[in-house]
Amino acid sequence: MTQINEIEQSDKHTDHIDHIERSPLHIMLSRIGLVRMEGTRCTLTNRRHQGLAVITAASLVLAACSTPGTVHESKDAVASSSNAVAEASSAGASELAPLEMGTAQDKLARANTALSNKDYKQARLLADEAQADAQAAQTKANSVKAQQAANALQDDIRVLREELNRAAETTQ
Repeated sequence: MTQINEIEQSDKHTDHIDHIERSPLHIMLSRIGLVRMEGTRCTLTNRRHQGLAVITAASLVLAACSTPGTVHESKDAVASSSNAVAEASSAGASELAPLEMGTAQDKLARANTALSNKDYKQARLLADEAQADAQAAQTKANSVKAQQAANALQDDIRVLREELNRAAETTQ
């Protein structure tokens, strides 16, 4: 207890963060002695505690981000990737980008299997990969179609030039 009093009295070892509302994190840290709550003022007890507070907050954020997907989220991801595969197929990706389309369909099938085995994290991962592969297949198919259209236009332009040249030669 005397250490806390000494730290409170020493300004160079105490940092103040003014006007912070009481959040669950601040309340939890105050209960374990890392911070003092005084009204709307939160005071970390020393530099070591500041570092621990930052590490604790970062750990909580990372834990929240890395939790495996729920059943609902996994089913939504599989449904979304199924739609992406169907859209790519209707765009002609099966013929114009067969490798990418095959990979997307394989991953979608594996995602459905993982979903039925209740491996929701794996199902979501595979569904996301299948969706990315389907989008890549659709993009490649669209690119091939655009290239084919550009080639057709080039051929039409060549034919028109030849006809113009013949017409110019006959008039001379």
